[in-house]
Amino acid sequence: MREGDCMRKKSNMDVWITKYALTQGIIKMHVIDAGNGIVRSADNALEIFHKEGRDWHITKESAIARAEEMRKKKIASLKKQIAKFEELNFEEMCRSIK
Repeated sequence: MREGDCMRKKSNMDVWITKYALTQGIIKMHVIDAGNGIVRSADNALEIFHKEGRDWHITKESAIARAEEMRKKKIASLKKQIAKFEELNFEEMCRSIK
């Protein structure tokens, strides 16, 4: 290999993708390890996933745990949003524009 070439062999593996868990579910995907915690789809080089434990997981159990964490955070965020909407008082918010 010439200097600057990748010195380690790229490995293929099956992983669980959670990046889109709340909209598409958890997806099992065959990927290529691109190094530095990044994997890309073996079928589509434009599908890139960063950070093991966040966007992708080696085990199904880890992926499910992450998806549950994402779901709980989203529910908390939506509850906070709902509370803000419930507190809106349009009588107090009326104003004139000159």
